[in-house]
Amino acid sequence: MSENKAVGIIGIGTYLPEKIVTNKDLESIVETSDEWIVDRTGIRERRIAASDIATSDLASQAAQRALDDAGVTAEEIDLIIVASATPDMFFPSTACLVQANIKATNAAAFDLAAGCSGFVYAMVTGSQFIKTGLYKKVLVIGAETLSKILDWTDRNTCVLFGDGAGAAVLAEMSPGYGILASQLGADGAGGDLLKLPAGGSRNPATDETVSQRMHFIHMSGNEVFKFAVKIMGEAASKTLEAAGLSAADVDCLIPHQANIRIIQSAAKRLKLPMDKVMVNVDKYGNTSAASIPIALEEAVHSGKIKQGDHVVLVGFGAGLTWASAVMKWGKEANTNC
Repeated sequence: MSENKAVGIIGIGTYLPEKIVTNKDLESIVETSDEWIVDRTGIRERRIAASDIATSDLASQAAQRALDDAGVTAEEIDLIIVASATPDMFFPSTACLVQANIKATNAAAFDLAAGCSGFVYAMVTGSQFIKTGLYKKVLVIGAETLSKILDWTDRNTCVLFGDGAGAAVLAEMSPGYGILASQLGADGAGGDLLKLPAGGSRNPATDETVSQRMHFIHMSGNEVFKFAVKIMGEAASKTLEAAGLSAADVDCLIPHQANIRIIQSAAKRLKLPMDKVMVNVDKYGNTSAASIPIALEEAVHSGKIKQGDHVVLVGFGAGLTWASAVMKWGKEANTNC
């Protein structure tokens, strides 16, 4: 067992539903305006999954693209971790459904719930299995169909979210590459600020919970905003310090795509110019656990991230949770392992 193994991403893929819903479209559904949404969030449009499409469907498509990008077969995957706030159902896990869909017959599988921090949580968790030598290749996925749990009469939440999935294949890297440091955190005292109140053991589904619209996202927007502004820069700074790096060493920041103001605040805290920050919240809205891998894939395949670049991933989410990781980007697996 060698806990000093270098572990990182050798393949990445995403999948987004075809249907685009613009702010103008939302003007006909709720009392809002394109100008109001753009000014406060930076969002201009989002992707919405069809009624017969579930989270596992998006996750499976993204997973296959990540496998193809890595040049790895599904049979080579030892573990699948799906981070999601919108699983297909309580059980079986969405990860098991993905395992069946992509025919990863040798993989263990489980779901992870950490809200919008979920992908980084999953990536850090998956990397530990490789570091200990238990597994060689781990597939981590952030996937959401948040449109299924949105109250389309609540203009404060329905304009914010979208659907999508992002996946990455983790493996041992050449020394010096991959995940250099990470931080996971939680403050359960803030759990009430962002939640889906009903459907679990606390409030099982009843006529009353349905009529009270308790099966939709409930969010205290101002409080979540204040938490996010504080934690994003703080978490990224601590992780850079743990990696022996400073903000000046950062080539690209991949923040959770929740709100342009939060993203700008994190960049300011790190003294990073916005041209070093990946932003696609305008195109996809907040896709929760899918947002960071979708942004990472776009940054890589657009050339914004290059071999050897220092990349910071940072997110926050329901729980309340936060997670960050610093990577030296390089997709080549260590062929000596």
